[in-house]
Amino acid sequence: MIYTVTFNPCLDYIIQVNNLTPGAVNRTAHEEMLAGGKGINVSIVLKNLGHKSTALGFLAGFTGAEIARRLQERGIATDFISVAQGMSRINVKINADGEETEINGQGPAITDADVEALYQKLDALVAGDVLVISGSVPAALPADIYERILARLAGRGVETVVDAARDLLVNVLPYHPFLIKPNNHELGEIFNVELATRASVVPYAKKLQEQGARNVLVSMAGEGAVLVAEDGSVVEAPAPQGHVVNSVGAGDSMVAGFVAGFQESGGSYDAAFKMGVCTGSASAFSMQLATRPEVEALLAQL
Repeated sequence: MIYTVTFNPCLDYIIQVNNLTPGAVNRTAHEEMLAGGKGINVSIVLKNLGHKSTALGFLAGFTGAEIARRLQERGIATDFISVAQGMSRINVKINADGEETEINGQGPAITDADVEALYQKLDALVAGDVLVISGSVPAALPADIYERILARLAGRGVETVVDAARDLLVNVLPYHPFLIKPNNHELGEIFNVELATRASVVPYAKKLQEQGARNVLVSMAGEGAVLVAEDGSVVEAPAPQGHVVNSVGAGDSMVAGFVAGFQESGGSYDAAFKMGVCTGSASAFSMQLATRPEVEALLAQL
């Protein structure tokens, strides 16, 4: 079974405003509401690709209930911790005059008991399960919660996937995650260098391998992606051709595609990489997250 963890889920309220005028009453030209959060995005894309997963994390209030309802409506299994105080976030994304402005909520007041409840759920994972942890850590949680989770799972045969930035990523490397997915900017920040080409990221991805990562998948937006794999192979590809409509969730989609491709191919890194690249691009080329037909259309281009 595949599990995803989203520490601070949200409802994304996405609106289009024509001729936005600050200080005045503005009306939307288009609006939609989506259940959001990096792990949740992974679960949604896995479902679109035909793979089951269970979404874990923390929910609170009427917004939390709506997030769970929307996921269950899609047929995605959920096992969230219900938090007593506060409410799950509403993140407002305003598209106006060619620019996007975001206003993000804070999230609920997560207690030590809530964190322990999550640990208990993770204790039920068994060898062969896959756990995807991604995104920032809200202030209510221990700053080292990524490390605590991977340490708790160490030696149990659970394949862990981590998509996070800087210290959150580097500090889990001693626990040998199956896959990490920095983008080229995040990888450059770790080593204080600028990485603009696929060739330039390879030696730094290998450095993360030397520190403990088994597979390093580096996303590079329009430049494509690079995989430095556990078997010693290096695979790279330019981005598929298409018009970028909405890049939100593209990185999460790449993670979902890689995991799905790896399982479908019986463990082929090349197949997993191609599926990851095309799934990330399919999401970027659409207002919604990638669907299986969209991904297969891009795979046919490779």
